[in-house]
Parts: sequence; C-alpha cells; structure tokens
Amino acid sequence: MEGTRVDRWLWSVRLAKTRADAATACRGGHVRINDRPAKPAASVHVGDRVRARVYDRNRIVEVVRVIEKRVGAPIAQECYIDHTPPEPSAAGQPVFARRDRGAGRPTKRDRRMLDQLGLSRRTS
Repeated sequence: MEGTRVDRWLWSVRLAKTRADAATACRGGHVRINDRPAKPAASVHVGDRVRARVYDRNRIVEVVRVIEKRVGAPIAQECYIDHTPPEPSAAGQPVFARRDRGAGRPTKRDRRMLDQLGLSRRTS
C-alpha cells in the first residue's frame, strides 16, 4: 500500500478515537502533513511528518507504515515514530485557589489569598 487518507490513518493508529474525530480535526485546521494544512482526504505516505491536535493534545509523528484498518495498540505503535516533546510537569505551574460554585461568599482569609494572587474582583 502506497498511501491512504490522513483521517483514516489517524484513526487506525489510534491517535483519534473515531474516524469522525480525525476528520473534524482536519477540517478545523488542526492536522498538518509536512507543515502543510491537510484535509481529511489528503494522502499520507511513508516518511511524512504529521502534526495533529486531537483532544487538546499536540502530537508530532512520523509515518513508518501505512495502514487502513484499525489494529491493536502494540501494532499501531509500530506504524509511527513519536516526535512529540514531553508535556511540562505540573510542578512548574502556579497553584490557584479554587472555590466550588455556590460555596458562598469568600471569607476574609480567602479574600487575602485572592489579593496575594492578584485575582481580586475589585476594579478601582
């Protein structure tokens, strides 16, 4: 097999849960083949680099083998090389105070914490 549709390939290698999700990502401009925007019917070949944003996650993969039918996860992982950079750890991100909706008015302590974080609601 020389090439196949990119939406079918994304589904068959399990980067998208359904083929419809893969096609929607293509139509939304979230899939690129060799840094060119790809429609769902665009062909993908061995050696192509596919960038896909599916389910709020950016993936960069290189096509090693073209398949059209969905296969098991171990076999699907052999069909591409993952070049996705690792996600940043949560330890480097600031922690924000979170309040449940309907929890009532913030206490004085809660307001002080919000002021320290710069999240006060006052607009002077």
